[in-house]
Amino acid sequence: MAIEIILGLPHLANGPILQRAVALQAPVLISANCLSRWRKADGWREWSGWRTGTLANARPLASVDLDSAGYTMMVRYGGLPWSIADYMALAASWPFRRFSSVDYCCEEGVAHDREEVLDRIARTTATNRECFARAGDLGIRDRLMPVLQGRVPDDYDRSLDAIGGLILPGAIVGIGSMCRRPVHGREGLIAVVERLTRILPIGVKAHLFGVKGDALPYLTPFARWIASIDSQGWGVGVRQHALKHRIAKTDALAADFMERWYRTQCARTLEPPRHMSEAASPSPPPPTADPWECAIAQARGEIRALIESDDLDHDEITTGWIEQWAAEIYADAA
Repeated sequence: MAIEIILGLPHLANGPILQRAVALQAPVLISANCLSRWRKADGWREWSGWRTGTLANARPLASVDLDSAGYTMMVRYGGLPWSIADYMALAASWPFRRFSSVDYCCEEGVAHDREEVLDRIARTTATNRECFARAGDLGIRDRLMPVLQGRVPDDYDRSLDAIGGLILPGAIVGIGSMCRRPVHGREGLIAVVERLTRILPIGVKAHLFGVKGDALPYLTPFARWIASIDSQGWGVGVRQHALKHRIAKTDALAADFMERWYRTQCARTLEPPRHMSEAASPSPPPPTADPWECAIAQARGEIRALIESDDLDHDEITTGWIEQWAAEIYADAA
């Protein structure tokens, strides 16, 4: 079966973009942020709830998936402005085909070092668990898409091990931090996908968030493990075209670019597959011999364990605790 191409839509306003998506009968994905209501308070934008009225416009679409919003929100606001309870209420308010768990993306623009990547994987474990529990209470667990996070292939092993009990038979699992990832290399898209083929439970498939179309021929050999990809890459193309030609970026122009992009991606799924071996995993750095650095590493690990076990909230600010925590470990070892 071919990999499904899902169109990322910027909004659900009744206009050329939505009408073209309906005409194409393409499955679509929207971010929770496109349904957000904002207000200005003391000169700052403040989230004030959901605008669910535009969901009525989505009824003629082939299907609609909901994403919790990730990279852009993390960069712009440093985190999600809504709670998991808010997000799950939105997920339950309309018959989305599936909705992703809240997660903490691990792209370099957000997670600047290895420790931050591990911290965000731990927080993603906690958000998956809370979403799973709330989905059960709301009766929508069958539509929940758990999300794995990481930077290198081993990270996705770690993430899957932590939430394996939340993945229902035959489920689709979201694979995060894909959209800015190169196709090749030790941390590349194919290295991660090859690892997934070895670790995903039988019958479980992956949805790859934000994968660009030029990767599709390399993904074709793994189609039995990949249910779908999504992208709003067409939006970049129309923006560049409008700037180059000094014309307005209208929704009518965007709809034309979107259709061409979608048809091109669908055609790419039929191209001959290209094969590439997984790059060897990099050797882990040697353990530090410095007692203080060892204490810092141990403190981070203990804090992550508390987040994963729900003894600390997933959005708890822990940066200021690490040195104090490490100081106690250091003193005990002295």
